[in-house]
Amino acid sequence: MVVIETVRLLIRPFTLAVRLGANIIAGHLLLTLLGRQGMNLKFSFLLILLIAIFALIALERAVACIQAYVFTILSTLYLNEHNSAILSK
Repeated sequence: MVVIETVRLLIRPFTLAVRLGANIIAGHLLLTLLGRQGMNLKFSFLLILLIAIFALIALERAVACIQAYVFTILSTLYLNEHNSAILSK
């Protein structure tokens, strides 16, 4: 049981980092894929694409704020749990 708890405490920061990184990369990848389509479109569709890209940029900023909040809260919870586990021993 001690081994399982130790592994869980050690792996948690890495899983948090992977999830955060995947969310960041997904947004950038979507913006890149849409941005590269601009050369193939006519002018009227290009304006729609630009509006969509600016909307995605606004969404990415909102997601970045939410991710920063979630990362801070989860890090705080992890540190509190880790410190309480050390103090209880």
